[in-house]
Amino acid sequence: MEIRLETPADYYAVESLTREAFWNLHVPGCDEHLLVNLLRENEIFLPKLDFVALLDEEESGEAAIVGNIMYAKAILRDLSGQDCEVISFGPVSVLPCHQGKGIGSALIRHSLEQARLQGHQAVLIYGDPAYYGRFGFRPGEELGISGEEGYYNPALQYLELVPGYLPRSGSYFILDPVYQLDEAAVAVFDRRFPGKVKEYRPSQDHFREMLALSRPRE
Repeated sequence: MEIRLETPADYYAVESLTREAFWNLHVPGCDEHLLVNLLRENEIFLPKLDFVALLDEEESGEAAIVGNIMYAKAILRDLSGQDCEVISFGPVSVLPCHQGKGIGSALIRHSLEQARLQGHQAVLIYGDPAYYGRFGFRPGEELGISGEEGYYNPALQYLELVPGYLPRSGSYFILDPVYQLDEAAVAVFDRRFPGKVKEYRPSQDHFREMLALSRPRE
């Protein structure tokens, strides 16, 4: 497997694999492929932390893109209104036929090391704690970190690349409005790709269960 930075020639392939990876995973259909497209044009995007994973195809012997991870800037605002800059990754995408081979883990570990070398100090994400805990991520609530609307959720996790960087007295994790995707825009963008059926999958139940664990700050 090869891991390298994404190039403009990769854009459609990355959007396609992201769509395949997330289709019907959390909800019927998905919108992560549009997020990938919009992030690249946003000032918060970190192109030096935008990696693709490639594997040689058995039939052709040529390398094909099978995974991707993207990072962007975000803000952690403490209770006094002071901001500190953090970064966040996602989507992390691997083609379904190559999932379970360690590709996503390799992308995460490689990119976290590169983030540390590039001087970034902390990473905050939303994701399944059972998966991301293996990379050292901890529940945000440990440090009093809630989402922007003031709700704690186990999916909100942090990793300090520089120990002691994050405030310990409570804060809000603030993402750029680019993450608030419009359903109509998603539908229009989705026409660029082959048709797929939106349907229920059991994984959607787990996603709803995670959302239901949200609770307000005291």
